[in-house]
Amino acid sequence: MLVALLSEGHVLLEGVPGIAKTLVARTLALTISADFNRVQFTPDLMPSDVIGTNVFDPASGKFSLRKGPIFTGLMLADEINRTPPKTQAALLEAMQERRVTVDGETHSLSPVFTVIATQNPIEYEGTYPLPEAELDRFMLKTIVGYPAFDTEMGVLSRYNAGFNSIRIEEAGVRPVCDTETLTALRGTVASVVAEEPILGYIAKLVRRTRENRALVLGASPRASIWLLLGAKAQAALSGRGFVIPDDVKLLAAPVLRHRLILRPEAEIEGVTADRVVESTLAEIEVPRQ
Repeated sequence: MLVALLSEGHVLLEGVPGIAKTLVARTLALTISADFNRVQFTPDLMPSDVIGTNVFDPASGKFSLRKGPIFTGLMLADEINRTPPKTQAALLEAMQERRVTVDGETHSLSPVFTVIATQNPIEYEGTYPLPEAELDRFMLKTIVGYPAFDTEMGVLSRYNAGFNSIRIEEAGVRPVCDTETLTALRGTVASVVAEEPILGYIAKLVRRTRENRALVLGASPRASIWLLLGAKAQAALSGRGFVIPDDVKLLAAPVLRHRLILRPEAEIEGVTADRVVESTLAEIEVPRQ
C-alpha cells in the first residue's frame, strides 16, 4: 500500500471479512494526516451517493455541490463488487483524473486522493464483477490472507491488554508526515533512476503476457507504466536511488494479476494469474546489474 501511495496509484484488496482491511486503511490515513472516508458499497448505492449532488440554495438562489465521500484523501470502497456497474463507473474518472464531473461542472479532488477498495473472493451471490476497464485503474491487487499463528497471537494479546480498533490513536498510532510531505516524497520517488535494461525487462515481461495461450487478455501498456512506477517506489523504500530487477519481480504479481484474463479451459486446468506471472518471470532473461 505504501508503494501505491508513493506512486499515486490505487489498491484493490481481496480477502475474506475480518482480516483488518478497514483497520489498515484507517491507520494509513492517520499516519499521513489525510482525511478518511469509508463507503459501504451496496446494491442500492447510487453514483450521487459517492460523488455528491447539486442542491438548490434558496438563500442565494443558486445550486451548490453537496460533496460526497469521494472528496477525501483516502477513500475505502468496501466490498466494491456489491454495487451495480453504474455506481462502479462513477469511480473511473476520479481514479484516473482525480476529478469528478457533476452536471457538467468539473471539481478537483485532493492531490493525495487514493482509493483502497476491497472485495470478498468467496461470496459471489449478489455481486457485480468489476469490468476490465475498472480493474485496470487499480495499480495493485493485493491478496490478503489469514495471519500466521504468531501474528494472530499478537493480535489477541493486544486486545487482551485493552486495544480498541475504533480508537487506534490510543494504541500509539501517530502521523509521521502530512500531505505536503507526501507530495514531496512522490517527487523523490519519481526521480529514482531506472536504466534502459530495466525498462526493457519490464516491457518484455508485460508483452510476453499478451502471447500466453492460457490468456484471453494480457496486460496493457498501463501495466508497464505501473510496474515501472511501483519498482521506483520499492527502490526508494529500500533506500536506493535506482531500480534493480528484484524490485520489478516483487511488484510483478500485484501489478499484473488483475489484468490477466484467463481462458475458461485454462481455469479448469488449475492455471491462475499468479502462475502465469511466475512462469513469465522465469522465461524472461534478467538484466545484469
